[in-house]
Amino acid sequence: MTPPPALVIFDCDGVLVDSEPISIAVLIDMIADAGGRIDEDEAYDRFLGKSLASICDILRDDYGLRMRSIQLEAMREKLYARFAQELQPIRGIKAAVRAIDCEKCVASSSQVERVRLSLTVTGLIDDLEGHIFSSSMVQHGKPAPDLFLYAAESMHARPGDCLVIEDSLAGISAAKAAGMRVFGFTGGSHASRPSHLAAMRALEPDLIFDDMKALPGLIAA
Repeated sequence: MTPPPALVIFDCDGVLVDSEPISIAVLIDMIADAGGRIDEDEAYDRFLGKSLASICDILRDDYGLRMRSIQLEAMREKLYARFAQELQPIRGIKAAVRAIDCEKCVASSSQVERVRLSLTVTGLIDDLEGHIFSSSMVQHGKPAPDLFLYAAESMHARPGDCLVIEDSLAGISAAKAAGMRVFGFTGGSHASRPSHLAAMRALEPDLIFDDMKALPGLIAA
């Protein structure tokens, strides 16, 4: 039997909150406003789970688009406004978080203010406040292991004693590079794409599941 983890590290977008469809839609609009064109499938394949800084690097290097600060700020304002009106928690996540009997934290590619807004809107902030880590705190974001290693160190846990819950390919790669167990979650409204599931399976996470209500039992198994 696998010993229970000392620390469960949750990604935020697509794991705690069902934000990815909103985020991708707003990102596609920003790209269009900058004179580019990208469809939804390509946006998910290229940008899911990555920080805004990494996304901007990809847009510059691969699409020839240089995003100005005024465009990024307008995108944030639009995104946050939509979050405040539309964002929902992942079904079953509140009960799952509260049933997991070990230390828990969030490690997200998003900025801390966005994570806190997401958790506040969805009623999860009281369960995870004070244990929020962002890619802005480390030199390299996902798929590099830096963020997960930083979160583990901050929470006084060894990497081998951590379990990561991720929905993105970048996040699964980062967790494996950090030497942590990782469960791939496919229950978000964006995660039913066959190409995404096939790519996730190819990365060989320790387990793939689609129902957060099952997570406490899966951890204890």
